[in-house]
Amino acid sequence: MTDIATLERDVLAALDAAADEAAVEDLRIAALGKSGSISGLLKTLGAMTPDERKEKGPLINGLRDRVQGAIAARKEALGEAALEARLSSERVDISLPVQDGPESRGRIHPISQVIDEITAIFGDMGFAIAEGPDVETDDLNFTKLNFPVGHPAREMHDTFFFAPDDNGERKLLRTHTSPVQVRTMLAQEPPVRVICPGRTYRNDSDQTHTPMFHQVEGLVIDKGAHLGHLKWILEEFCKSFFEIDDVKMRFRPSFFPFTEPSMEVDIQCSRKGGEIRFGEGDDWLEILGCGMVHPNVLRNCGVDPEIYQGFAWGMGIDRIAMLKYGMPDLRPFFEADVRWLSHYGFRPLDLPTLTGGLST
Repeated sequence: MTDIATLERDVLAALDAAADEAAVEDLRIAALGKSGSISGLLKTLGAMTPDERKEKGPLINGLRDRVQGAIAARKEALGEAALEARLSSERVDISLPVQDGPESRGRIHPISQVIDEITAIFGDMGFAIAEGPDVETDDLNFTKLNFPVGHPAREMHDTFFFAPDDNGERKLLRTHTSPVQVRTMLAQEPPVRVICPGRTYRNDSDQTHTPMFHQVEGLVIDKGAHLGHLKWILEEFCKSFFEIDDVKMRFRPSFFPFTEPSMEVDIQCSRKGGEIRFGEGDDWLEILGCGMVHPNVLRNCGVDPEIYQGFAWGMGIDRIAMLKYGMPDLRPFFEADVRWLSHYGFRPLDLPTLTGGLST
């Protein structure tokens, strides 16, 4: 009787001192577990005489029941205390302004945004997206594009060449995305209608040039493709991209080894007040180069120029981004300044669409 009372007192005192639910669980195992102190008393009932069992059984079972109840009550009290502490620490002052989440604070880089805008426009016209590697062969970057071996035009781009390999061949960082057009013509039977956005590299750096920049080129190969189609595509692109109702364009003769005839395209603009506005004014601004694909390029890519002809164009993504969004310097595009990105960047969920608006 004395041992039972002492054991109960010790167990209940330990329960009162338990600081958390883990400590309570340890006490439960020590008292009521398989090898617990109270479980040990219950095991002795089997060896007792009927009279002893009649006397001590209710005492031991009553001890077990009281300890079980005390353990349950202590767990509940500690659980409520923990919940109250958590609710107190997580209390929200609803009088404070709502803080922006990461999906609101984050910004899409203007280059990524403009690429999405370009692909939305040309995708609506039925163009597919073609991509290729940044590291190219001399053959795909120059030779198949009608740059003869040793021609000075190979050096006019200030190309980044790699060291010669075991075969004496020098790979390079592509100077334009035109090799993607070559890869497309080699892999796909006409008709072809693709655009090729991507990074390009030239050894040049100033306010409007960086060693790494972005280009998008377009290619159409078909039996009846002609300059009238090219003109319409470029006019519709400029109207959609710059979000104007009307655009005037000027096509000037030029020279590119991979097109014949070749042209540079100017777009009408106004420069009043130091701000460039398209679709109005008396000034002109060059935005891209284009032309009919040279027959030699078609032959080099396995396309018969007696059956098929095509046209291509290319423009700098960074440049048209600067023109559209009023960015005065190209270099901050690549400086990873969060303040600049917060000012010029775009909300990540504002995806450009022709129906909803490109730059909403």
